[in-house]
Amino acid sequence: MSPYNAVMQGLVILSHGQESGPDATKVTTLALVAERLGWGSQRPDYRGIVSPLARRDHLLARMRVAGGRFVLVGSSMGAFVSGLASLEAPVAGLFLLAPPISLGAEWPPFEIAKVPCAIVHGWRDELIPAADVVAFAQARGATLHLVDDEHRLATHVDACAAWFRQFLDAIR
Repeated sequence: MSPYNAVMQGLVILSHGQESGPDATKVTTLALVAERLGWGSQRPDYRGIVSPLARRDHLLARMRVAGGRFVLVGSSMGAFVSGLASLEAPVAGLFLLAPPISLGAEWPPFEIAKVPCAIVHGWRDELIPAADVVAFAQARGATLHLVDDEHRLATHVDACAAWFRQFLDAIR
């Protein structure tokens, strides 16, 4: 975890998925991309926090403590949490991997702030239909990268890193 300081571009906070952790391959890879470009990075540990709203609150608390300029990155449930947090705290951008567009009637609908957003999603995602993500991205004018992969995007980690690098360069 890199500390945030005024010399950096800002702070990238990377939120892992429901069945993952802060040392997961995708968030670790993207954290390294951010750090190489002069951003600080943090990877909160949400293990043991089941509720998406409790995870959102955990993320917002980290943001309040850190202060500064934020880019939120999330994978699966982490994408959902990042989107919800973007509605309550100012962010410079969102980079979302396999975002769940709906978690069912018991949770709020997925929504994001009106900020630059890029989404990576697999055509063969077994949990989140690609058509739902296409419609979501189109309605918000988000950049969308659709790849021949499953929910974990395991065969596209390097592509995600390249797209994330482009995303950070564009919002710099």
